[in-house]
Amino acid sequence: MKIAIGTKNQAKAQAVKNVCNEFIDNIEYIMLDVPSNVSEQPFGDKETLQGAKNRALSASMEEQVDLSFGLEGGVKELDGQLFICNWGVLHTKLGHHYKAGGAQIPLPEEIACAIRNGEELGPVMDQYTNQVGIRHHEGAVGVFTNGIVKRSEMFEHVVKLLLGQFFKENHIQETS
Repeated sequence: MKIAIGTKNQAKAQAVKNVCNEFIDNIEYIMLDVPSNVSEQPFGDKETLQGAKNRALSASMEEQVDLSFGLEGGVKELDGQLFICNWGVLHTKLGHHYKAGGAQIPLPEEIACAIRNGEELGPVMDQYTNQVGIRHHEGAVGVFTNGIVKRSEMFEHVVKLLLGQFFKENHIQETS
């Protein structure tokens, strides 16, 4: 089976690989740097989900694949607090789409304030932690859960929800 991943972000790609390797045999992965065609910092569930849709569809159009995944992280406002949010879309070669959202936790006000002022979460987190590339590793979720939930694990849950829907609709039993 040929699977496209609509990003070269290490945490997102690892999430797809970890889950798919658990349930599917003989996979060829293609990681594609495709645009989300949404803001650099997606704001709200709607825009974040749109970014995931755009990545999945673009990845499926770049290569002949059986499945393509688009994963997108964003932020959303809820009751005066800013939360991280994340969405995923699985696109099949037959044109079917599956959608799923994942974990959401509030961001500290100092982080939220920077994002509300137009900054992007990734660079803000790099500055906050004095590290580079947090989004490719533990992500904000890892920092604010004290390493208990890392970004790839957060996206693994979304990928499981997507793959589970695909298996259910297509009457596929896990193969591994």
